[in-house]
Amino acid sequence: MANIPADAAAALARSQALFLPDDPARAGVVAFVGAFDVGAPGSLALLDPDPRTAAVTRIPVADAVPVLSRARRDPAADPAAAFWGAAVLLALHLVARGRVLPALSPSDADVWRAGPYDDADTARLRELAEAMPATARAVPVGDGLLPDALTHLRAFIDAVVDGMPRTAAAVKVAGGPLYASRSAHRAPKLRSWAEEVSGGLDAGVRVSLRAEVPGGDYATGAFHVVVQAHSLADPAVVLDAERVWAGSALGRGARVEVTRALRRASREWTPLARLLGQPVPDRLVIDDAEIGELMAAAPRLTAAGVDVHWPRELLGGLSSRVSVGRPSGGLGSPVELDWQVRVGGRALSAEELDRIADAHRPLVRLRDGWVLVDAETLRRARERALKPVEGIAALGMALTGVTEVDGESIEVEPADWLAELRARIAEPDTGGEAVTAPDGLAATLRDYQLRGLRWLVRMTSLGLGACLADDMGLGKTITLISLHLHRACGPTLVVCPASLLGNWEREIRRFAPGVGVRRFHGAARELADDGFVLTTYGTLRADTDRLAGHTWDLVVADEAQHAKNPASATAKALRALRPAARVALTGTPVENNLTELWSILDWTTPGLLGGQAAFRARWAERIEGDRDAEAARRFARLIAPFLLRRRKSDPGIAPELPPKTETDQPVPLSAEQAGLYTALVRETMAQIRSASGMARRGMVMKLLTGLKQICNHPAHYLKDTTGPLAGRSGKLDLLDELVATIRAEDGAVLVFTQYVAMARLIERRMRERGVPTGFLHGGTPVPTREELVAGFTRGDFGVFLLSLKAAGTGLNLTSADHVVHFDRWWNPAVEDQATDRAYRIGQTRPVQVHRLIAEGTLEDRIATLLAGKRELAESVLSGGEAAFTELTDAELSALVDLRGGA
Repeated sequence: MANIPADAAAALARSQALFLPDDPARAGVVAFVGAFDVGAPGSLALLDPDPRTAAVTRIPVADAVPVLSRARRDPAADPAAAFWGAAVLLALHLVARGRVLPALSPSDADVWRAGPYDDADTARLRELAEAMPATARAVPVGDGLLPDALTHLRAFIDAVVDGMPRTAAAVKVAGGPLYASRSAHRAPKLRSWAEEVSGGLDAGVRVSLRAEVPGGDYATGAFHVVVQAHSLADPAVVLDAERVWAGSALGRGARVEVTRALRRASREWTPLARLLGQPVPDRLVIDDAEIGELMAAAPRLTAAGVDVHWPRELLGGLSSRVSVGRPSGGLGSPVELDWQVRVGGRALSAEELDRIADAHRPLVRLRDGWVLVDAETLRRARERALKPVEGIAALGMALTGVTEVDGESIEVEPADWLAELRARIAEPDTGGEAVTAPDGLAATLRDYQLRGLRWLVRMTSLGLGACLADDMGLGKTITLISLHLHRACGPTLVVCPASLLGNWEREIRRFAPGVGVRRFHGAARELADDGFVLTTYGTLRADTDRLAGHTWDLVVADEAQHAKNPASATAKALRALRPAARVALTGTPVENNLTELWSILDWTTPGLLGGQAAFRARWAERIEGDRDAEAARRFARLIAPFLLRRRKSDPGIAPELPPKTETDQPVPLSAEQAGLYTALVRETMAQIRSASGMARRGMVMKLLTGLKQICNHPAHYLKDTTGPLAGRSGKLDLLDELVATIRAEDGAVLVFTQYVAMARLIERRMRERGVPTGFLHGGTPVPTREELVAGFTRGDFGVFLLSLKAAGTGLNLTSADHVVHFDRWWNPAVEDQATDRAYRIGQTRPVQVHRLIAEGTLEDRIATLLAGKRELAESVLSGGEAAFTELTDAELSALVDLRGGA
């Protein structure tokens, strides 16, 4: 498939589109009226309404699918293009539901066709065909007539469907090209098989089965399965097979199509094969065992295009839920689970369940009526008890409304205590507790900070952990100081990066002057039985036993993403602590994938999300891999009470903050950069194409890193620490201009880069121009870091160079009114955190954010991807840089190739 540039796709969407069928179906094209820089040029004789010849651009249907999908959502789209966009949506829905069948084209080519259609599909087809604009089928056929709308629409849907399963991977899985390769393969010997499998797709009838008990004697009577034929032309016409065989208006071919449909359906439910031996396949008498089999087979029969209809006088179908009982103790104690069976929305009593359990046939009399009982419900009525779970897991079930039993999602019916607890914590930003600012707090809490305190008090008092994930700069530190003062139950241990020790100590002494604060770090490692103890993640790893052996009322993990890898020594040391309450603080609860969030919440509230493997299978794979929207909604309901996330942009959160302007600054590559870039792509892609596995992934990572370094500066890539810097990099030249302008206006700027080597080059360039700078990176000692921050705040220097990972969190640098991201990180949330060093409470000037992007390069394409990823970050984040190692050679080449005039 060809990638059509966005500007060309927009122009195509706003032009008249016509479908031109072909054999095989996937060879069909969409002709867009007009001349464009994509596709194949040509001309067409049109009738819309007068004859004319128009210049057109022909694009294969598979390549036109994204263009037409876009047209469906574009208010300015041509009506014909928008119509075919709606048809694309129907075709994709059919594919997603598995409604596709192998067939042979008139020329004996292997094709996939849409079908079988159910009633809703047929109705949608008819509605679409009636809405088809004349301009969408303006290519005349025969004697100046336009194509039949319904036939033309079905041909288009078949063309979309036919191209979907055809990839190189499909050929590998199929073990050969037939029905997998895009090229046509003739298979005339398969004609009879193909007609057997999909012959009914062009028929005028659809078959269903009507189950009934003659005379309505459900106590002893036998079920009959009656074959029915439905007219596709007129859905109101439904005839029993007996009348079809006696002769009917459905046509002579109806018998053949009914027989074919029964033959296909017999593969899903074998008793139907008995009908095929009857002169008239109209009625089948089945025993009790076959009733249960038919109930189980009904979904498969429907998927094969044969619906099953049960008697209307039977009571509504039985449904099952999991009933959650009471814990024997607290939330950490076991909770009993039982099957609850319902009919008509009401739970059955124990006596009624006993009646089902003792039944000898799949029909049971309940509540003045009869109910069909399937084998699974019968088993649940006989084996009602399920394996108990911990109380915290039961709470998770109540929050999501479902649980999984043997891989099936089952609704949950929580006991009263659980429903009350769910209601109490379901709205994390509110609460009924009368919590005010605690005594001893030398500050006035903002409304949202007081709401956060109320939430933390409520969660920790219930024995539940919490993750406060407010934007950086909204006052998480003061909120936690307030929580300590409110609880007044014992010592609080704060675990944080080394760079934040000084900030925590200053904030505690400032806002809680009567509270003791000690550092457990370096040579002076003091513990206490009250007040605050501050330590670092490194010290926690080195002195786990001593810290775990101490009694803590509250443990706070600041910048908790440091423990995002559950297998790391940091995460294990954090889990060794056993406090009464746990709170995680982070501005980025998910940096790359949902497993990181699991690691944080499994520490704050163990057991809520289950084990890591179960979490991956139930949530992460469905949300990240399958993009399952329903799973994402349920997961959001599950974690919402335990994770409080507020943004500066939320109404009423930080109205005093000045405006923030973010600008992508495109810069051209120098001739030297372009030469290095092109050579590296050419040489490395040649190696990648012949590599596989881990070796290939390593080459891809090396390529991406090299290209980003070239985009920064040739000297960065070449490891040239002494050569000239000016005039060799578009980015560095632009930074020179930006710094000159900012300094002329008495401003101050933070310059972030993910590479220490690049920061040193920038530092040297600033020194050459006589611009005072500071430089903070991962190797900077804690006292030096604190002095650098103080010096920048005093105005000793106006350009602060910062390593993104070492200085992207925790620092308060509101002296800056400009932020420059010299190179792009793979996760926009990390960049946002870095920007928040300047854009936070206390900032009084407008903040300008400049992101430098090398034109026509990998960075250009990544910038587009990051825009979409930013929208996704609140629910799902893909695998970051590592995800690009899984691209195909063609996809990778499209990502890294140098484009445009660069």
